[in-house]
Amino acid sequence: MDFWGTVLVLIRRWYVALPALLVAMGGAFYSYSTIPVTYTTSAVLVLTTPTSGGVTPGDPNAPIPRVNPLLNFAHGLSVASSMLISVMSTPDMVAEMGVEVDGDPAYAVTNGTNNLESLATGPLVFVKGESTRPEQATAITLKVMDRIGKELDLRQRQVHAPDETYITVGAAVPPTKPVPQFGRKLRSSAAALGLGMIAALCAAFIADNLAGPLRAYRARRAAEKPPEDEPAADEPVPAGQEALNR
Repeated sequence: MDFWGTVLVLIRRWYVALPALLVAMGGAFYSYSTIPVTYTTSAVLVLTTPTSGGVTPGDPNAPIPRVNPLLNFAHGLSVASSMLISVMSTPDMVAEMGVEVDGDPAYAVTNGTNNLESLATGPLVFVKGESTRPEQATAITLKVMDRIGKELDLRQRQVHAPDETYITVGAAVPPTKPVPQFGRKLRSSAAALGLGMIAALCAAFIADNLAGPLRAYRARRAAEKPPEDEPAADEPVPAGQEALNR
């Protein structure tokens, strides 16, 4: 059926489509009003090597030249950042941080993208906190940042790295001000309204398809019903009435 045919069906069966559309709008409004607004805050951590590099001098009289850590981003920092991202994203770590699945608050530790196959992209670690309360979003972000630093020190102690070669982590971008996110509210409302409109359209077509057979059924019943001023064929005629008919 073409567009104008659909419009004609909706016009003919407005008494079916309109209530269904009103119900859909009510469902969309209810969905928008009940889903809470979430707030997100983000931070960026950067891993750096010590100024003397990642090795210790074999001869104390010949120290290693000191370099700027921001000019000494080696591949090992990418490996360390990917390791931290993986550790902080495990279900055990999430539970240890006091975060439930689909709970509030929540956090995510990534490399800045959603591509899980390319973790080792640089010495940067991106942290995002989310909650229905702005202060909780900031609190979980700070908590995750602190835990990342502890996990980095733990991994370096496990491999017995010299203290003077420890990789350090710092906040390249501190936690931002929590920003309200309306995406989930809008998506839920749009989904409810879309499903309601589809239901209204289907109800109008069903009513239109049933209208024809219903009219035919009523017409057939009306044709089979005997007139009120004449007795039915199987109804006995009174004797007086029969004489008058003669």
